[in-house]
Amino acid sequence: MMLRPEALEGHLAKTIAPLYVIASDEHLLALEAADKIRRAARANGYSERDVLTVERTFKWGELLAANQALSLFGDKKLIELRIPTGKPGKDGSAALQAYAKDLSPDNLTLVTLPKLDWQSAKASWVTSLQQAAVYIDIPNIERAALPGWIGTRLAAQQQSADRQGLDFIADRVEGNLLAAHQEIQKLGLLHEPGRLTFEQIHDAVLNVARYDVFKLSEAMLAGDPARLVRMLEGLKGEGEALPLVLWAVAEEIRTLLKLKAGMEQGRPLGALLKEHRIWGPRERMMEPALRRLSLPVLEAALQDAAQVDRMVKGLRAKAYAGDAWDAMLQLALKVAR
Repeated sequence: MMLRPEALEGHLAKTIAPLYVIASDEHLLALEAADKIRRAARANGYSERDVLTVERTFKWGELLAANQALSLFGDKKLIELRIPTGKPGKDGSAALQAYAKDLSPDNLTLVTLPKLDWQSAKASWVTSLQQAAVYIDIPNIERAALPGWIGTRLAAQQQSADRQGLDFIADRVEGNLLAAHQEIQKLGLLHEPGRLTFEQIHDAVLNVARYDVFKLSEAMLAGDPARLVRMLEGLKGEGEALPLVLWAVAEEIRTLLKLKAGMEQGRPLGALLKEHRIWGPRERMMEPALRRLSLPVLEAALQDAAQVDRMVKGLRAKAYAGDAWDAMLQLALKVAR
């Protein structure tokens, strides 16, 4: 049974299932969901707890043994199985399918996984878990949704802020949901319930953003120069390797160029996106970006990427002068604008 994350608390108030699965890359939200299940388990008499982590040396017999072992005190048991890679392997796949078919009435099992890619999500062991378990797939909080998420969290502690304040927090904690949670809690400790002023937020919230080189394309596709500048400066300050940044940007330009060329030939965008395996939030960003960018601009941007590559390698570049990071910024802004 698939269950929306926001419905978990209501579900646990009514019943408790023998098997739960949490799949998410948002560690904070996954932890909060798991904590709700643990609290419900304790309240229902599952007083013992076994934690198993699937690592290279993990033996799947340990899961079977944990499920069959009787409690020394006759209590019910919570078994947590953590699969950090989301890839249990052939033996694990067979073990999970067998486990899902033979759940012990004396145990509650909680399986935690990262967000599965489309290929892994079709595996037989995932299908078995989805059929036997309460399966909670927690989506990532994308940048566009982050101010709303922060506003909801503030409301839960009887506080609120205007859009400027929410955007300010989102800018400072981008890519770091746990830091966002901590900053929101800090505001709850520092200020009384009610409307927070921008000055109160500005003075309290630290710059704890964690920048991801692969999110650069998101800012570039969205045509958001301010965010792009902030991310590049953050990556540079964190010591990110410039060749990796250039590769990520150049790959996005190549993809845009292929899509634009296909559209110029009269091919539908939907078919092109499918052909290049583009889906999800990135798919939704492609159409407005392609409307904004012309074929000559993309061709020139790809040539400029080659010039930036020369600068990174210590060679002279015709298109740019000065620092390679500045050249990288000019290149990315050409696409964002």
